[in-house]
Amino acid sequence: MTKTDLDDDDDDSAPPGMSPGTPFYMTPSGHAALQEELRQLWQVERPKVVEIVSWAAGLGDRSENADYQYGKRRLREIDRRVRYIRKRLDNCAVVDPAAQTRRDQVFFGATVTYVRADDSEVTVTIVGVDEADMERGRVSWVSPVARALLRGRVGDLVRLRLPTGPEEIEILTISYGGG
Repeated sequence: MTKTDLDDDDDDSAPPGMSPGTPFYMTPSGHAALQEELRQLWQVERPKVVEIVSWAAGLGDRSENADYQYGKRRLREIDRRVRYIRKRLDNCAVVDPAAQTRRDQVFFGATVTYVRADDSEVTVTIVGVDEADMERGRVSWVSPVARALLRGRVGDLVRLRLPTGPEEIEILTISYGGG
């Protein structure tokens, strides 16, 4: 096992800011996306790269063969990503927001609209670490905004810790859809 392999194992032993053993929560759609990425890498992309590397290796001098060198590097990247995804999938807890029974409170998978101190409204969906995408309003459940919102109810004022200082935000709506 190489130093890089050890580092990879340490990097995903728990979600950022959480203790080891904390599961990687994800929505059903996030789980399906990771499974599809794994399938694409392992069954489509990797075999193509292996074919190119085999062809390039047959040409002789590998030290100056760009196809061979790039291919080997790409195989290492693919294999690293495959290990990462497999470990995530092995240690994940899939949570379906549509199955949430306590819809009056913010939990994983909730779509929450809140109002900031400047009266701007923001809508976010609380998702898994690997699903976060701020441009689409999808925030990780371990992010500061999600941590502030979790367990809140409509009308609650919650304190959001920002680098610029604390800000109070008010929860306007909570909804749960499919994930």
